[in-house]
Amino acid sequence: MNTNITDIFFDLDHTLWDFDKNSQMAFDRIFKNNFGTIKIEDFIAKYIPINHECWRLYQNDQITHQELRYNRLKLSFDALNYSMSDENIDQIANDYIEFLTDNNYLFDGAIEVLEYLKPKYKLHIITNGFAAVQEKKINNALLSGYFSTVTNSELAGVKKPNSIIFDYAVNIAQASKQNSIMIGDDLEADVDGALNAGLDAIFFNVRNIEAPKNYKQINHLSELKKYL
Repeated sequence: MNTNITDIFFDLDHTLWDFDKNSQMAFDRIFKNNFGTIKIEDFIAKYIPINHECWRLYQNDQITHQELRYNRLKLSFDALNYSMSDENIDQIANDYIEFLTDNNYLFDGAIEVLEYLKPKYKLHIITNGFAAVQEKKINNALLSGYFSTVTNSELAGVKKPNSIIFDYAVNIAQASKQNSIMIGDDLEADVDGALNAGLDAIFFNVRNIEAPKNYKQINHLSELKKYL
């Protein structure tokens, strides 16, 4: 347990907010209304790794916001050999963003651990997600009361793992790096990004992937009590 920590920075998607579950529900609604021949399970199996890779490219400034929104759908439909017009892809992309925040499933233990941490620490969010969408997720999932500050990449002008976003977040939190820790599901963006910026970090290894043995890591949010 690190007794020097005063400020905890959380990632949002895939860490507190169950992006994959909420995402599947949004697509299920879209397909049932308009594309009934697409099996949601088949689409999601293609979409999840493609979306993850598109986000990796986006956070490293290799594709734009618009390319992210288009490519993750286009590549998923291509992988299913399903012909989809650009017009339909644009409509799906818009509907998806609109419907996504209607679903507010959090990871098991999220509220309990936030209730446990809030009396002891100042809590914050650092996210690469789009500001308006992330604000809706936080508000609709009744998370806003737990967090003192929310930093998104649009505010900071850069995305994780760039150290500037961590500097920005620590600054607006009026915290110090040596007393701060980052918790997130992405080894590159959250953990390496935080460590390289001078913060401590905990890897939320929800996918049980191979990770460096010297990294602090958890598989369930309740395990944060071991460290904090």
